[in-house]
Amino acid sequence: MDKIARGIAAGGDFRVLAAITTDTVTEAVRRHRTSPTVAAALGRTMTAALLLAASLKESDRLTLRIEGDGPAGTIIAEATAAGAVRGYVANPLAELPAKDGGKLDVGGVLGKGMLQVIREIGTNLSVPLEPYVGSVPLVSGEIAEDVAYYLLTSEQIPSAVLLGVLLQNTEPFVRASGGVIIQMMPGANEHLLTMIEDTIANAPHLTSIINENTVPEDLLRHAIGKIDLEILEEKPARFECSCSLERANAMLVSLGPVEVAAMIAEDDSAVITCGFCGERYEMTGDNLRKLINSAD
Repeated sequence: MDKIARGIAAGGDFRVLAAITTDTVTEAVRRHRTSPTVAAALGRTMTAALLLAASLKESDRLTLRIEGDGPAGTIIAEATAAGAVRGYVANPLAELPAKDGGKLDVGGVLGKGMLQVIREIGTNLSVPLEPYVGSVPLVSGEIAEDVAYYLLTSEQIPSAVLLGVLLQNTEPFVRASGGVIIQMMPGANEHLLTMIEDTIANAPHLTSIINENTVPEDLLRHAIGKIDLEILEEKPARFECSCSLERANAMLVSLGPVEVAAMIAEDDSAVITCGFCGERYEMTGDNLRKLINSAD
């Protein structure tokens, strides 16, 4: 089962977060039927969103939105503090030749553009607070570096961000997926930061240690070495979409009676497909007529 954990290291000098997202990303890749490179891009984005959302309150939600000019187009991941995440990609089949060494060209498939982080506070309130929106240019398109750049420039938090999706040629195509964020708190020992940087630089790739028995603490140990670590919270992570028939009906109502009447006249039915999970909601002509009547 996928999990996400948050804790502190070096007695509070560092805030640390880690997630194993293999099953979560597998489900997203299955639903979107992505190319290998888009699978890596979508998986990294969803994992980053989960990590950033882990410190929010239960009623809050975080969205990572990448708007690039590459063939994949827009990629979106929405995550909650409870460990639920869903993802969207404009062009799931986008692909580019691998780079030297066979590495997937995630930066190329995203292209140049912007990374946007949206924090919605109090989504359970009748009148939610105005969301916080921050954005930075993509510095590499590899996503981990872009998230680290966002944290440094928009939130003034020096951070190390590790994100990985390991693919294989047979189903399920995602062999391992996970991520780590290490954030340096004000007044932290800079010598320890150097130690962490050296550990990360010399450690094997993050996904190489993920298997069915791996827990988030293992990923953190992999990244920080022998530095003291305390896990404060661990919870499940999962793919979960908030779409529903009720929301599909509400969207149709929002189009107005004229538009719905046109659907009735043309097909006597309507189909709405969720862009995040691929779920299809089919409405008959009778359903549509009831929606028009209920809106009067």
